[in-house]
Amino acid sequence: MKIAIVGLGVIGGSFAKAIRHHDNKHYIMAIDTNVETLKLAENQGFIDYGETVNKTVLQQADLVIFALYPEVMKEYVRTHKNEFKDGAIITDTTGVKRTVIASMRDVIPSQVDFIFGHPMAGREKRGFEYADASVFEGANYVITPTDANNPRNIEWFKGFLANLGFKRVTITDPDTHDEMIAHTSQLTHAIAVALINSDDRSHETIRFIGDSYRDLTRIANMNEKLWPELFMNNKDHLVTYMERFEEAFHELKIAIQEDDVEKMEAIFKESTARRIKLQESDLRIR
Repeated sequence: MKIAIVGLGVIGGSFAKAIRHHDNKHYIMAIDTNVETLKLAENQGFIDYGETVNKTVLQQADLVIFALYPEVMKEYVRTHKNEFKDGAIITDTTGVKRTVIASMRDVIPSQVDFIFGHPMAGREKRGFEYADASVFEGANYVITPTDANNPRNIEWFKGFLANLGFKRVTITDPDTHDEMIAHTSQLTHAIAVALINSDDRSHETIRFIGDSYRDLTRIANMNEKLWPELFMNNKDHLVTYMERFEEAFHELKIAIQEDDVEKMEAIFKESTARRIKLQESDLRIR
């Protein structure tokens, strides 16, 4: 199979490395504006061929994986809609689905099957050099089908993902995806940003941090161009979950202010029980 990856950053690069690692029979092509990235990927054996602008890649590819920002992807598909191979499967990696799917309905070429997807894995750093084949091992993947999809292609794609190491492939609708992602991904990034930005810079923070601070702020290393687009495209769900978080945080704050140890104990017992249940569910589903 000939596979094209459009956008060879940390996610696109991780796909290239994972595909090469798990199934060396595929012919892997890439399109990226950075010629040095293409040279590096080719020299390291992760792609077989690369172009900075499409000349022959899309015309050959049986599977096209877009690893671009939502608006960039939409414009790219619109511009190149007549260059895709007939019968090709196309997929994306964007972190929001409602607005992306709605805005792309009129630009998706009729000769392809566009399966919208979201790998629930990544790295806080950017660039092909930080791409890692192992990032998808044991990870979740979410597919949000449309009426235009061929069910057989979705089943094939699920098998393809499993071969790359994804352990759970969830099929859901775009709104459910965006609501859940607002809580499990976007809110957590917002909290990490607020935590690290609330630091009193007069203190030598580095001398006093432990694993908890490192864990909570790891994802505060944000792509400042990508994340505002993701937040704005899902702001209704995100703001709702931010308000829920504020309520829970305020409840704990009041308990501390009022020396309400019993209330604090109840809050901590609930969080512990929820975390254990989450972990048990994770192990059971795996």
